Amino acid sequence: MELIRLTKAYKGVPAVRDVFLIVREDEYLTLLGPSGSGKTTLLRLLSGLEKPDAGQIHLNGEDVTYRPPHLRGLGIVQQNYALFPHMSVEDNVAFGLRYRLIDPVTDEGEVKRRVAETLELVGLTGFEARMVGQISGGQKQRVSLARTLVTRPKICLLDEPLGALDANLRERMTVELRKIRETLGVTFLHVTGNETEALAMGDRMVVLDKGSIVQADRPDVIFSMPSDVRVARFVNTYNVLEGAVRDGEFQSAGQAMTLPEYARGSEAGFYAIRQDAVEINAAGTVPGPGRTGLQATYIASEFLGSRFAYIFRMPNGGVFEVERHLSHSDPVTYKGGEACSLSWNLSDALVFDPSGAALETTVFKGAA
Repeated sequence: MELIRLTKAYKGVPAVRDVFLIVREDEYLTLLGPSGSGKTTLLRLLSGLEKPDAGQIHLNGEDVTYRPPHLRGLGIVQQNYALFPHMSVEDNVAFGLRYRLIDPVTDEGEVKRRVAETLELVGLTGFEARMVGQISGGQKQRVSLARTLVTRPKICLLDEPLGALDANLRERMTVELRKIRETLGVTFLHVTGNETEALAMGDRMVVLDKGSIVQADRPDVIFSMPSDVRVARFVNTYNVLEGAVRDGEFQSAGQAMTLPEYARGSEAGFYAIRQDAVEINAAGTVPGPGRTGLQATYIASEFLGSRFAYIFRMPNGGVFEVERHLSHSDPVTYKGGEACSLSWNLSDALVFDPSGAALETTVFKGAA
């Protein structure tokens, strides 16, 4: 599928702006963006539920921009499942085969065979006779997915499909959705507002903000080398400091930080460092060679299962977070209000110009 300068506005307010994107065959593409970024509008344009103000949608070389939804050969899985409560699991899954306008399947033997195959694929064999009210939220999500996949769509559109699930179910479905997609070889376009979900599931990942694509790349590249300060904020693992360069150093929150070599001599407006790349030391500790840092006051810590998050306040009142994985180090206790020195390797720092665009570097960033 190819999206060419796709644009949509509501009452003069742009929801999708000049979007160009190629959705490849046999890939899992995740689309990440905050609330109001245009994710749902874009999905509705792709499915045919909305018409664009400008631009085109091509599917396998054909222009389907104004083609009705039922003629596009696409499937959509919605967050709220959209199942028929008065029907069994089997009848819900079979509905699209029996009642679609184009080429409905009238052979009940064929319907049962395809439904059985699809329910086995999503792990629901034996649930055929259950009513929707008799199954769990995770099982409802699988039924919704099966109802879409049984029609053999060219592309499956998933609109925040895991949003209504609890954390354990979400984690399980993350793995299973990838397995199902790989088994079928169908392209999945998965829309989500959850950065962890987007990073974990996609072969490629698209970051959307205010209706425009900010970055499209492999998840590991987006995570380690965000092309825009907005992306660094969306992946939710960076401390982003706003400031300016003065006397060759980056000044923020009344403190000066050394710039990495690639950023020296450039104009900078933002400085970012991964939360897990920061070291905590006693107040007044001077960073060693190749390192820089700042002074901050400890506020609190939060236990997150496999890691601890330490929260600090900077002199300007801003918050700075440090994450330590328990597999790397034991937790440390600090006193509320205790002054500390925070430092990191210059090679781990990211610098952005005043517009938010990343300054060019060929270095692939990693944790300390």
